[in-house]
Amino acid sequence: MKAAFIFLAPDVDPSKDRGTIITPKVELTSVAVNNYAEAVNVARQLVEEGVEAIELCGGFGHVGTARVAAAVEGKAKVGVVRFDGHPGLDNRSGDELF
Repeated sequence: MKAAFIFLAPDVDPSKDRGTIITPKVELTSVAVNNYAEAVNVARQLVEEGVEAIELCGGFGHVGTARVAAAVEGKAKVGVVRFDGHPGLDNRSGDELF
């Protein structure tokens, strides 16, 4: 199974700030993005590469999660880690920032 984790971080390049771990049953790619717009683009690319499941970091609020889910058009399952305020985003939700 191919899966991915997309997380929000400042001053990143999603084409470089990524890594993949391959186990006997799961290939997990982790990708850093600056904002929701990049997350949407990265999610679409990951689906084209065969990713079936995408987990979003806790910085994604309801709006950001919905944007990514809509972007993959049901071609991958989308889940999210939940924080009311993410410590890496000054204890705010991405919905407040993006």
